[in-house]
Amino acid sequence: MSALADPRPASPLDVERVRGDFPILSRRVRNKPLVYLDNAATAQKPQSVIDAVAAYYAAENANIHRGVHYLSQQATFAYERTRGRIRRFLNAADNSEIIFVRGTTEGINLVAHSFVRPRLVEGDELIVTHMEHHSNIVPWQLVCAERGARLRVIPVDDAGELVLEEYEKLLSPRTRLVALTHASNVLGTINPVAQIAALAHQHGVPVLVDGAQGLPHLPADVRELGCDFYVFSGHKLFGPTGIGVLYGRRELLEAMPPYQGGGSMIQKVSFEGTTYADLPNRFEAGTPHIAGAIGLEAAIDYLNQAGQEHLAAYETELLGYATGALSQVPGLRLFGTARDRVGVLSFTLDSAHPHDIGTVLDSEGIAIRAGHHCAQPLMQRYGVPAMARASLAFYNTREEIDALAAALHNVNEVFA
Repeated sequence: MSALADPRPASPLDVERVRGDFPILSRRVRNKPLVYLDNAATAQKPQSVIDAVAAYYAAENANIHRGVHYLSQQATFAYERTRGRIRRFLNAADNSEIIFVRGTTEGINLVAHSFVRPRLVEGDELIVTHMEHHSNIVPWQLVCAERGARLRVIPVDDAGELVLEEYEKLLSPRTRLVALTHASNVLGTINPVAQIAALAHQHGVPVLVDGAQGLPHLPADVRELGCDFYVFSGHKLFGPTGIGVLYGRRELLEAMPPYQGGGSMIQKVSFEGTTYADLPNRFEAGTPHIAGAIGLEAAIDYLNQAGQEHLAAYETELLGYATGALSQVPGLRLFGTARDRVGVLSFTLDSAHPHDIGTVLDSEGIAIRAGHHCAQPLMQRYGVPAMARASLAFYNTREEIDALAAALHNVNEVFA
């Protein structure tokens, strides 16, 4: 039985039992036990997700929606069941508000080109934050450049928190959208989305939230957050790659033209013209990632059985332990000391470049990320070209943090 399928309460979290649900965590790398601390890039998959994907291909593989045969009906049922599961997971109002996409990046691009672009005129403004991933910057730059609009930026203070007083000053009659991350992939900062959305709505401005880093660590009730769009990627949520979700308020989605044309997104096609399908099919052209959706359902079921709040409490404790352990490493500078954070620790060492840090740690079987983390403006804000990043999940342990700290001490010795 899966550790997370056990109905008995488990407090504190029995991490060793949980780790048994993730087959990759038992492997060795460089002849050392794998210490996987690159969860912000992609999370590992429990056996239940792997089994769900394999079962679809082994027993139910068929295209969906249009087939009258048994396998097509079964695949369609499973695919649409996942949509309903996600609706409940996000507390959306209706299944039609859940659009399957390839991931967060495609979801943001869909909103940029189908919702924002047709509404922009010269002189309009979009607001983002200084801590955004490139996927929540570049799509807005593209539509701004085409329409003669302007991108405005909410600054970040030294602790890694948004300067909300400056945000209020940026809101104006020219503002057409506010787009921000739920949690920073570099600083770990959890942003006050509900407060930011409420201020935007006072000006009649819709809000998009990039939930790629937030949702794997904390619950997201889209109605409680007050956002108009919420996007996330399955692979960071312990599900398959190549699948993601765009949530949008129904009245906004209904007013948007299709993002892509093709099969499944139409009602009637002729050479004289085409009429488009109702939501959500209008935005799901072509054969979707059916297996990915089914695997994502299994990932959400896994999290629901554990209780995200329970997992978040463990991660918060582990983050505190990791922060203390890394603070003991000479020459280490930690970026991001916000009051509310998810399990991300980005840092530099005086003795070595982040890529050298990553290389040395890899020799010890420790997987971290090194580079600009698709957040070059944030690197410029803190005056560094790159950072090393260790990112946590609920299957990580104090022993792994100790191994990371010991390896960082070794980096200092190697480059002394």
